[in-house]
Amino acid sequence: MLLSDLQRKDIVNVIDGRNVGNIIDVKVDDATGMIVSLVIEPNKSFFSFLNRGDDTEVPWKSITKIGEDVILVKLG
Repeated sequence: MLLSDLQRKDIVNVIDGRNVGNIIDVKVDDATGMIVSLVIEPNKSFFSFLNRGDDTEVPWKSITKIGEDVILVKLG
């Protein structure tokens, strides 16, 4: 799977059902080459220019399922 494939998927938190945002990057462990986390840009809204949210890191271990259209994550 390519990063571009992951970037097209919605990221949904299974705890509250909300759409978390969009993948803009991944962090990779230099020693192992394994993905450590996904870097998520918060959803944009009409009023987002008033309160710019910081990017969020979703640890790889928090991903519960990667589906055809959605990545389910467990963020508490």
